[in-house]
Amino acid sequence: MMLRSVLARVIVSMAGAMPVALTATARAQDLNAYCAKAGNDDRVKPIPEALLPAARRLFNLESADDADFVLRSTVYRCMSGSVWLCNHGANIPCAKADLRRMPPSVTTYCKENPNEAFVPMVVTGHDTIHSWECVGGKARIKQSQKVDPRGFAADQWRRLQ
Repeated sequence: MMLRSVLARVIVSMAGAMPVALTATARAQDLNAYCAKAGNDDRVKPIPEALLPAARRLFNLESADDADFVLRSTVYRCMSGSVWLCNHGANIPCAKADLRRMPPSVTTYCKENPNEAFVPMVVTGHDTIHSWECVGGKARIKQSQKVDPRGFAADQWRRLQ
């Protein structure tokens, strides 16, 4: 009788855990369907574990031994009905881009450093798409990154195929 009771508890606890595992897999498989339905969703969210192989491939992280690192540093969002991934890194915020052409911090920096060839990111912020120089105390844009239709830095995001 005791054996039956123990087996019953094991089966019940396994059955209770199965929906959690199935939900995670279903969530990953349903991302394409979700994004197809949502169209655009600019909320950046962590990738489910099922997308780990795709993240490794898209960002050339096959040699990264630490799967947890890849999972923690990779996010997704929906754009135009597709799933898009971004992997955080040095100067890659995976956030909406700052499109301002003349942030106050850059204007102030150039007044204080009138002929600097480069305005550092500690001044501009990492989410800006522009790089500036200071000429005669005025900020001048040197270069700009392209943004995607939703306002994110285009070169930071990869479409999940």
